[in-house]
Amino acid sequence: MELQNRLFHFLRAQQVLTLAVMETEDCPYAAALFYAVDDGLRFYVLTDPATNHGRAMLRQPAVAGTVHLDRQVWHEIQGVQFRGVCRQLVDERRAQAWTIYTARFPFLLQPNVILTRALANTALWCIEPTWIRLIDSRLGFGHKDEWTPPPGQVTPNARNT
Repeated sequence: MELQNRLFHFLRAQQVLTLAVMETEDCPYAAALFYAVDDGLRFYVLTDPATNHGRAMLRQPAVAGTVHLDRQVWHEIQGVQFRGVCRQLVDERRAQAWTIYTARFPFLLQPNVILTRALANTALWCIEPTWIRLIDSRLGFGHKDEWTPPPGQVTPNARNT
């Protein structure tokens, strides 16, 4: 549980992840996305399904990504690498995720904000990690700890729940 708490606190302190997908069978693609994370270390991102990465996630829900601090000195390197299953959320699950996302980015709840209206109607996705590695060179150069979710937490074949 200690590692899960460290991961949660690190991820809550950051705002952007880099998401890697396979745009086509032989063409990887990456995108930087704002994210929110819940207590179960699930990531929530907003993106239009018509984007390159949105289309890729609909075709192939397996994704990978990173979250890291910027402007670091080598002995203070910290970051996360992850693999997971991504799916577009609908109905009640989307509403629950929207609550988590707007708690993270409360400016989205301001009235009459063009961005808020646009994002409120775009696709909201959940990335359920199947593996996370926390890198923390403050504990020794290249120090790594790995976490996997408890059995049954990830639903690899779920797409639109």
